[in-house]
Amino acid sequence: MNLKIALLPGDGIGPEVIQQAVKVLDAIAEKYTHKFEYTKAAIGAVAIEKTGNPLPNETLQICTNSDAILLGTIADLKYNKNSKATILAEQGLLDLRKSLGLFANIRPLTTYNSLIHNSNLKEKVIKGTDFIIYRELTGGIYFSDKTLSEDGKTASDICKYNINEIDRIAHLAFNAARIRRKKLTLVDKASVLETSRLWRKRISEISKSYPNVKLNFMFADDAAKQLILNPKQFDIILTENLFGDILSDEASVISGSIGLLASASIGEKSALFEPIQNYSPLDKGKNIANPLASILAAAMLLDHFKLYEEAEDIRTAVEKSLELSISTPDLNETNHFSTTSVGNFLCDFILDDENTFYNKNNIDLGQSTII
Repeated sequence: MNLKIALLPGDGIGPEVIQQAVKVLDAIAEKYTHKFEYTKAAIGAVAIEKTGNPLPNETLQICTNSDAILLGTIADLKYNKNSKATILAEQGLLDLRKSLGLFANIRPLTTYNSLIHNSNLKEKVIKGTDFIIYRELTGGIYFSDKTLSEDGKTASDICKYNINEIDRIAHLAFNAARIRRKKLTLVDKASVLETSRLWRKRISEISKSYPNVKLNFMFADDAAKQLILNPKQFDIILTENLFGDILSDEASVISGSIGLLASASIGEKSALFEPIQNYSPLDKGKNIANPLASILAAAMLLDHFKLYEEAEDIRTAVEKSLELSISTPDLNETNHFSTTSVGNFLCDFILDDENTFYNKNNIDLGQSTII
């Protein structure tokens, strides 16, 4: 398969982790005889420095003309929400989502046995957890009418959804459930919100087209509780924008490391893949940033194009690296590896998994791990 991939390294550790994701994709391309063509473009703070715009027209054009987008991280203390900056680095990502119509955010959550001890939750609660949150990304309270009275004492944010916005993400979620464990949970607040009642009505109707998928309903407050008490009960979680924003961030603490969390934002014609935003300015340039979330985002990219065997190769390699503690300092404080070394190991494992030999000195020196 030939794919044109837009590379948006972004800010902070973004360029370092994206470099490792590209190395791993190149290993996949070599193994399976694919061709991946990359075009690099600026976004976020680095784009503001160059052009004054967090999403330059050139970057948007490159993304529009690509089959997929691989994003690093976006943020900078100089242009963050707490500063007096009039232009925010994060606005680049919001504008990109809006311009490309990326309406569905997909965030998987998987626990790894070798990292369960890092979680604040008990092993018996989280072991075996494996679910995906499908969050509607371009509608709801974040994108509807907002008002502030002239005296500044009254404000409103309107939450609005139409059936087209609901239906398109619903079909994505049901199709995902159909090839997984065939269970979908709609999270809403239908007890008090009219938009939630519309969601329930539409999802109930759509579920008739997916008779093999069991549909459950859960109020958002209960879902927040159940994610901590019994996360293993979930397979596919489907929800609107605000609830999805909150619940996906809550779920991110289950695995024990944000450095393993990837996500996808899908539209009708475009698809963007990224690690959960963690630009880590203190780690920039030190070759110690965890690249696994970016590499797992690359696996999601392959899934999107139905390259399932290739994506599974990446996930198997990641799991092996964690099993052998071939990890960056955030996961392995006492005997850690560099960002580059982790990427090297994964590439070697993908290309010759049966003969990959663990040797710390060789990996640190950038030498082959194959014997």
